[in-house]
Amino acid sequence: MVSKERKEKSVFTTGKRKLAVARAKISPGKGIVKVNSIPLDLMNNAVTKMRIQEALIVTGGDWKKFDINLNVRGGGIMGQADAARQAIARGLAKMLGADTRKKFMEYDRYMIVSDSRRTEPHKPPRSSQGPRRYKQRSKR
Repeated sequence: MVSKERKEKSVFTTGKRKLAVARAKISPGKGIVKVNSIPLDLMNNAVTKMRIQEALIVTGGDWKKFDINLNVRGGGIMGQADAARQAIARGLAKMLGADTRKKFMEYDRYMIVSDSRRTEPHKPPRSSQGPRRYKQRSKR
């Protein structure tokens, strides 16, 4: 199947992981990636930076034709990184076509499909301590 690139000006996508939500705007440009108005190269945490770059590496050099602006809120550092990589992957899959989407699905399914696992709600008897926490019982 021949992949067709989109001729649209820009694509808006979202990615979610736990409580983190990332919104991405992908538009034709020079290959600039910004997370909350900060260039990806200047991010402090190396692990989250590499996690976000995974989505770019899978496409090869094709992502360098686009500018990517991310707005990430909520959750923790790794949740935000996973949400950002999902938003980037979905946007690049829309812009570059079905072949790119297939690459993402083969590399890591959660780059395209959202992870449905959520935290379990706390139960009434001991709601402040967690969903399954009970008092330890002594047998003697």
